[in-house]
Amino acid sequence: MTTRLMLMFAVMCIGTACEDSASTPAPPLDGSPSFRADAAPPPAMDAAPPPAMDAAPPPVVDAVPPTLDAAPPSVDAAPPMTDAAPVADAIPPVDAAPDAGPDQGPQTLDDCFRRQFVNDPQIGPDYEQFAPTYGRHCLGTNHQQIEGVERVVFVGDSVSVGTPPTDPSQFYRVRLAQQLAAHFNLTPPDILWYQVNFLNSRCLTQESGDFSCCARYGARTDDLMVDNGLMTECVPPEERNKRTLFIITMGGNDISNLTQDGIDGAAPEALWAQTEAFVQHMRDAVRWATTPGRFPNGVYVVFANMFEFTDGTGDVTACPAAGLAGFGNPWEDPELLTELVVWANEQFMSIAIETGTDMIFMLEHFCGHGFNADEPEAPCYRGPGAENWFDFTCIHPTPAGHAEIARQFMSVVRE
Repeated sequence: MTTRLMLMFAVMCIGTACEDSASTPAPPLDGSPSFRADAAPPPAMDAAPPPAMDAAPPPVVDAVPPTLDAAPPSVDAAPPMTDAAPVADAIPPVDAAPDAGPDQGPQTLDDCFRRQFVNDPQIGPDYEQFAPTYGRHCLGTNHQQIEGVERVVFVGDSVSVGTPPTDPSQFYRVRLAQQLAAHFNLTPPDILWYQVNFLNSRCLTQESGDFSCCARYGARTDDLMVDNGLMTECVPPEERNKRTLFIITMGGNDISNLTQDGIDGAAPEALWAQTEAFVQHMRDAVRWATTPGRFPNGVYVVFANMFEFTDGTGDVTACPAAGLAGFGNPWEDPELLTELVVWANEQFMSIAIETGTDMIFMLEHFCGHGFNADEPEAPCYRGPGAENWFDFTCIHPTPAGHAEIARQFMSVVRE
């Protein structure tokens, strides 16, 4: 394990301009990281980011989505539950680390991935500084014994809402809801809950059965508690007596905004302050959910880190829609962006450690399933025939990608 892969992000704007998410009902493109082998190491765990500037950070800008020629799927067009795509369990499981005993998971993330990549990289960020407990499945951490769930709340961005052209029955939240309903003997959501309301950029219905959907296109971590209250609106006080499981995908749009601000020339101090702020929003949201007494009968939180589509190469042009996405304006100091994003991902792990919650490894498992999946020199090359899990937008999952996300969440819940 001689190569240390680091992260670098690219701006995710479609067309000639980016617009604020509040005025753009269609799905934005969530920003995504790229590994860099030659980047500077991330800041130490105890090192604080440089102090913020007196001026407020640049305004948040969301990406404008591609225009779809076909009309969005209607409610009547959705297939019945029996016709849905195979559930995520149909994907072969990842082997546990070779030195893991029957009751003990891998000791490091490197143990999980040493056999998966042809070029044998060491996956970053450095999570070991926080001493997490990894699941035997290597799909996420194992800090909670999740049982007796009575209510499931999906919170997040466009990954959780789901985007065309993927059929709603194949969205990860629909697949996962079906599995969680069976696992915990819950009332599953109905077919209306599968759909997307393109007028308000949310799930068509918020509540169905024992499930809630409080996700929104373009959502950022400040939407969790500060601006839109995504964490709280699905769990009013009268409902908090139910043992609740939160499933969260969040952070991609924060990185997209950070990247754009860096391209526009924001000062390093402002960029560090912006990164620290969006991580703190995520930390505050998970802290809110896990505050003792908030959910008197119990609460669990499982959230995702942030995936990328370049397979560790940083080559965003490999995606056929890269030109439409506006790629091509690099940072003057790409190592700074690497440090910011590595630090943010590591802090996501620190949130899981601090709060006793769990994080799934979308970043690590999607690496090698992007638009450079067939490039033998790519750091995350998995061998010939590796499937691409990103759709034509470059950064949203295909049906197979959604199935993988569902598999990761469900594996963490089961263990």
